[in-house]
Amino acid sequence: MSKTALIMGIAGQDGSFLAELLLEKGYEVHGVVRRVALEDPAHKLGRIQHLLDKITLHPATIDSYPSIFKILNTVKPQECYHLAAQSFVSYSFEDEFSTLNTNINSTHYVLAAIKECVPRCRLYFAGSSEMFGSTDTSPQNETTPFRPRSIYGISKVAGFELTRNYRENYGLFTASGILFNHESSRRGYEFVTRKITHHAAKIKLGLADKLELGNLDARRDWGHAKDYVKAMWLILQQELPEDFVIGTGETHSVRDVAEKAFSNLGLDYKKYVTMNPQFFRKPDAHVLVADSSKAKKQLGWKLSVSFDQLISEMVTEDLRLLSSSSQ
Repeated sequence: MSKTALIMGIAGQDGSFLAELLLEKGYEVHGVVRRVALEDPAHKLGRIQHLLDKITLHPATIDSYPSIFKILNTVKPQECYHLAAQSFVSYSFEDEFSTLNTNINSTHYVLAAIKECVPRCRLYFAGSSEMFGSTDTSPQNETTPFRPRSIYGISKVAGFELTRNYRENYGLFTASGILFNHESSRRGYEFVTRKITHHAAKIKLGLADKLELGNLDARRDWGHAKDYVKAMWLILQQELPEDFVIGTGETHSVRDVAEKAFSNLGLDYKKYVTMNPQFFRKPDAHVLVADSSKAKKQLGWKLSVSFDQLISEMVTEDLRLLSSSSQ
């Protein structure tokens, strides 16, 4: 008998890759989307357009407890993946109230609804490296203290503690993955990696002539989203619920991303990229880089896509998309 999974945030980058993975494993897959997405599927559901005949979608507002309760009570999943959130860090500075309300309340509602409707359902909560913030420890693992320095990071720490609270106080199988930056050609254009690969492709095609970026020396631990959703699934297959740090253990600079993206197209990034102080963020006290020893040992998790392969895939796909849309 196949398992049933519910993905909150199925229309996003991670949700789309996770849906593909679960379908390959024989799951019955359900997803939660905003009602407006069903009214404009061509644009709002682009990442899962190829899966629409294989999955069941449920319209809901994630910051509405009755909506979430109704879906969980109807679907009664064995596994629930809570990926839905306001996830762009810069936006969280601009709209603090919305970020806190959405990210914290939705997590609380999902946990409370599972406790009432399907207490045997296993819940995955999507944590973030932003939870570590300005930590004085590097690399970061499951024992590193949280020192978030963004509203987004604060909201994720709150969600993490709520998830742990329901595990310890109510005996639910709730586990968190503290995921470092993960990218793909399905990444939103507001994120720096996709901004770079998309603009590099535009410049190659003569559709743009320059790219403005912030601090080129800012470093991040970047991996491929396909590898990270595999970790999400593995976390929920364990005998006991535990939290895991997931990342590559390597850092690369924004300059590295630009150099790789442009060189893949036969271009020199120095001729097109300029720094704009407007895009600078406060530097982290220490570089955020993952120590995923626990995940590798206990989950058997490993990377399948290198940094170079990731950027190459992204810029190649952006070039294809832009070429096809201009014809």
